[in-house]
Amino acid sequence: MAEHQIRLNAAEDVKEFVNAANKCDFDIDIFYNRIIIDAKSILGILSMDLTRELTVKYYGENPGFNAVIAKFAVG
Repeated sequence: MAEHQIRLNAAEDVKEFVNAANKCDFDIDIFYNRIIIDAKSILGILSMDLTRELTVKYYGENPGFNAVIAKFAVG
């Protein structure tokens, strides 16, 4: 399992993130406070407060997805 902090600032960022997540064959979750959203759900992510840092937990490895995580990583 890996965990990273990301920030998605625009709808286009969300679209890119979800497209990368959908290419993975493992579970990916996004957390904010007590809310847990499936990262493969574009509507779920858009319903979150995108002005905040989000925590992504994923349970596998995919080089393409890792590149997207690095692009949106905070810090």
